[in-house]
Amino acid sequence: MTTEFRPTVTASGDLRATLLYGAPEHSADLFHAIPEPITDPFLYLEVNGHRAATISVLDADKVRPLGIDVIDPATLGRDELIAEGLTPAQLEAETCLRACRELGISAADVPVEFPVGVADHLRAAGIELSVEPDAFIERRRRKTGEQLEGIRRAQKAADAAMGVAAEMIRAGGTTSDEIRVAMQRRCEELGCDLPDDAIVSHGGQAAVGHEPGHGALEDGEPVVVDIWPRDRRSRCWADMTRTFVAGGGEPPEELRRYWELVRESLERVYPMVRPGAHGREIYAASCEPFHAAGIKTQLSKAPGEVLDEGYFHGLGHGVGLEVHERPNMGRIGDELRAGDVVSLEPGCYRKGFGGCRLEDLVLVTDDGCETLTDFPYDL
Repeated sequence: MTTEFRPTVTASGDLRATLLYGAPEHSADLFHAIPEPITDPFLYLEVNGHRAATISVLDADKVRPLGIDVIDPATLGRDELIAEGLTPAQLEAETCLRACRELGISAADVPVEFPVGVADHLRAAGIELSVEPDAFIERRRRKTGEQLEGIRRAQKAADAAMGVAAEMIRAGGTTSDEIRVAMQRRCEELGCDLPDDAIVSHGGQAAVGHEPGHGALEDGEPVVVDIWPRDRRSRCWADMTRTFVAGGGEPPEELRRYWELVRESLERVYPMVRPGAHGREIYAASCEPFHAAGIKTQLSKAPGEVLDEGYFHGLGHGVGLEVHERPNMGRIGDELRAGDVVSLEPGCYRKGFGGCRLEDLVLVTDDGCETLTDFPYDL
């Protein structure tokens, strides 16, 4: 996998570099550039099409096949710096400075997560740094082939795990924790990991934001199952939600009404999901059925009001190397483009009762969208 390089040009006509600092194991931006599970932090540099990293012999053989030049810290005078008694933080900052000088970098774009200590040292030495969050978001918007394959694998695991949950919930006599463990086992069989806080919330718990759920399910209760498995190979996520009735009986009338509103919301937005559409406008359309029913949303609430009932969240978000990433599908939206993977997840809730949420994962294509989720909406 290669990362597309689009250098910024300064007012003087010089090419700006791109700098990232951290470890791919913990940084989505770095894993996108170097898809290897390296745990030790280093400086990654791009300038004029040249890609390099301050990586020691411990991990050098992992990055060279990706077309990345290795700048071993030992070649930057690290031994002498250690002998001078520099602290680990000073040593790392000076190593980064020397790597920039090695490549002739005088100006660079960095993400918001770039460490302040390193940034201060580079700026004190005359290197101009500009925090450009959107530039780094753009690098990951259109998924690579490997990433999209990983998302598809993760979504297949989500579909399979949701099937396990549906069977257990409808059979009754189980708990949130038992269902969660059974879903984790199914995901593991399919090469994915499901976090311990995956949501299996029932009754009033289902109206409490990201409450993971706990305790025994009571027959007739609404049960919201929201899961986000991660594919181990690609490090990419999926995300989906379905709502069920514990014990498999007829849904309460209130839950049936919420389900119908949520389904109508989904039906309204699906035709709108295409390149050039704006997430804010799609979100507004998703709110219309709730407004017509007299139910509050983030668009109809009073300024400053804390909304904890009704449709109190956005429509969705991007999914990829992070489970919540751009583009946004809410009051602060982004224009969609081909290659985006986004969730669509309207919901409706009442405190003490619970609620209903249905979430699909979709790929924005050149002329519309492809639904990656393959699971019925039935209560």
